[in-house]
Amino acid sequence: MLVRIAWACEIEGITQAAAAERFGITRLRVNKSLAEARRRGIVRVSINSIYAPCAELEVALVERYSLRDARIVPTPEDPAAVRTIVGIALGHHLSALLMRPSVRLFGMSWGNTLNLATRHMEPINRPDLEIVSVMGGLTKGSELNSYEITQRLAELCNADHSYFTAPIYAGSAESRDVLIAQDVFKHVIEKIRSADALAMAAGDMAQSLLIRDGLPSEFSAKELSEAGAVGDILGYMLDRDGNLVDHPINGRLIGVELDDLHNIPDTILAAGGAHKVAIMQASLNRGFVNTLVTDEETARSLL
Repeated sequence: MLVRIAWACEIEGITQAAAAERFGITRLRVNKSLAEARRRGIVRVSINSIYAPCAELEVALVERYSLRDARIVPTPEDPAAVRTIVGIALGHHLSALLMRPSVRLFGMSWGNTLNLATRHMEPINRPDLEIVSVMGGLTKGSELNSYEITQRLAELCNADHSYFTAPIYAGSAESRDVLIAQDVFKHVIEKIRSADALAMAAGDMAQSLLIRDGLPSEFSAKELSEAGAVGDILGYMLDRDGNLVDHPINGRLIGVELDDLHNIPDTILAAGGAHKVAIMQASLNRGFVNTLVTDEETARSLL
């Protein structure tokens, strides 16, 4: 009977209601019979697609790191193309996310991956949406800078936007405290804390934009690595366990605290590649990531 019901529903494609009528049983029994057929292995589901392993990894990552969602894409043969693939995936995710009326204030970080995401988004009409940059900017113009990325995303969404018009790092911890006490910066930081969703990338210690163009001149990547840093999130240098490294640079960052991210309903981390695994692991261990966008091989490493 299990085989006959399974054949009718899975191979012939008739509805459970039609199967119940054919076999003279209730629809509930049909449903339970199909479940029993799967449990016994009489019916096995095979998904013939390159995306099947990605779907499996998404479920495993959500369970492992208590995520709300994970978006995994196949890893390209060329490692240099991982950033592009992850950026495209993030762009598709943001196209759907920013259409939701519940998202009224969206925080956008900066970097290569987020820049690529804005290049692969569908334009939408959300005049009720505001995009706010969540990091200070670089002193030189760049399409990867927070100002350019925030403006481009806002134009794609026909949305308002606001900038975090501050450097990433202050000259000292004392000057940082003076700056964030100013009303203009307090207002922006409070706005970021109240965002409905926020997208950010992860920076490693070798190839990131922050290491290349954003570090104060008195610090070096070698010095930060020796202090235990494996990369940065929003400019904060973290060790492998997700703790802030004991280094003066973390006391000079102008922006929200990492603990503030726990209060944002959807914090999205988009990154990929073997060189990003350590800082991604640190961020996931810290527990503020809700949605992860990455590639298949990076996902396997994180698991």
